[in-house]
Amino acid sequence: MLYVGLDAHQKRSSLCILNQDGKVVKQEQVNGPWPMVVDRLGKLDQPFRLCFEASCGYGYLYDRIAKLPMASQVTVAHPGQLRLIFKSKRKFDRVDALKIGKLLYLDEVPRVHVPNLDVRGWRKLIEFRQTLLGRRTAVKNQIRAMLRGNAIPAARWQWSKKAIVALRQVELPTDAEKLAMDLAIEELSELTAKVKRVEKELAKIAAGHPGMTLLMTVPGIGIRTAEAFLAYVDDVRRFARGRQVGAYFGLVPCLDSSAGKGRYGHITGDGPPTVRKLLCEAAWIAVRRDPQVKARFERIAGDDPDRRKIAIVAIAHYLARVMAAMLRSGEVWRKPA
Repeated sequence: MLYVGLDAHQKRSSLCILNQDGKVVKQEQVNGPWPMVVDRLGKLDQPFRLCFEASCGYGYLYDRIAKLPMASQVTVAHPGQLRLIFKSKRKFDRVDALKIGKLLYLDEVPRVHVPNLDVRGWRKLIEFRQTLLGRRTAVKNQIRAMLRGNAIPAARWQWSKKAIVALRQVELPTDAEKLAMDLAIEELSELTAKVKRVEKELAKIAAGHPGMTLLMTVPGIGIRTAEAFLAYVDDVRRFARGRQVGAYFGLVPCLDSSAGKGRYGHITGDGPPTVRKLLCEAAWIAVRRDPQVKARFERIAGDDPDRRKIAIVAIAHYLARVMAAMLRSGEVWRKPA
């Protein structure tokens, strides 16, 4: 059995091959894109295990290498945890490949879950929708700024079709501002159409997932939060406990413990920020709609206004654990008696 450490880059990659005794057999550099790396690995005449860091496009590389006849195991390592293990002033591709190979040989690789191609596409579409929403919000802010700069009141309902028509007829002092307003309105309409198109495709994907109906019984959880949770959790069985789900989404506090004393800090912020954001938004809705959740929120926040943000993150963590438990058991949300 060979152990291969791979430091993969778009134009140049480094390979370090160890034998079954952990000794370096060969170190080489592959000049070219990833298909050339896959071709080189396909020439190995012994079964091998391989490890590389997760980066942009790691799913593509994982799928291609895993299909090789001699590939016994392909592992994707968590880049953040690798940096903690191998914090060093000597860092370049050849050394990185050697370190990854040694970690693989010692079976000490901090692994990353690699979802299948369909789930990866689902995640990308969810993130793309968030990008479109961010652009649309920026355009809306530009329009508000132009209106405010000319002492024109901007009503909250101004994004309806009727209001957009009215915006086109707003009198501005210069032709330059009028052109900027017209272009901003056009961009707003284009982005809105793109968001609807993406949401239509997301609805098709969500319709084929049985967990959607289940999770949407939770107060505050709508289609956007449920689909994001399902896409990133993927297989709930990979989490041994509910708290691991909260940790995966970065909803648990940092802990500094020494000499029997522990101090909790801000949340870790690990994992996908999109899901964390959606869960916190859903938590506010759940507090308003469900008496049980509201009681939990008030117990955590107490009478201290400064603890409201802490309490809402705790509610988001609670919802994440509940949703994971529901996916395991298949039970719907149980309302208090």
